[in-house]
Amino acid sequence: MDKNKDAEVQETEDTAAEKPEELTAEEALKQELAEQKDKYLRLLAEYDNYQKRTQREKAARYADAVVDTVEKLLPVGDNLERALNTEVTSEDAVKFKEGVEMVWKQFIDALEKLGVKPIQAKGEQFDPNLHNAVMHVEDDSVDDNTVVEDFAKGYIYNDERVVRHSMVKVAN
Repeated sequence: MDKNKDAEVQETEDTAAEKPEELTAEEALKQELAEQKDKYLRLLAEYDNYQKRTQREKAARYADAVVDTVEKLLPVGDNLERALNTEVTSEDAVKFKEGVEMVWKQFIDALEKLGVKPIQAKGEQFDPNLHNAVMHVEDDSVDDNTVVEDFAKGYIYNDERVVRHSMVKVAN
């Protein structure tokens, strides 16, 4: 009988010895699961940041392309504006000027669809972020640092990025 008792005691000890190993194995699995979950969440966050960064970069590239293209087209608009400011007397010239007005309007509409708007300068306070002062004049009839003349119209993209500064005359 002692052998049976010894066998039972041995079996109980083996079972007891297995319990801590099972717990440690279970804890190891839980720890591994926690680590994998942490890796997954970090990877998910990295991917989300990647998507946001690429969206910002894409928007910046588009803005750069619009600004560069519009910058190259602005001299064409300047020439159209000069053509509109000429005095015409003959009937043919009046009709031609009406055609130029239609092209000018179409040009401005295309700029607005791209998010480009003219900068208001005349009568406004001088802002070095929007205006480029090329002349100063003493004029007591207006406030100091007021734009009195706009030589070349400036344009701004999406109310945040200057495509071209307005070239202005400022009263001191």
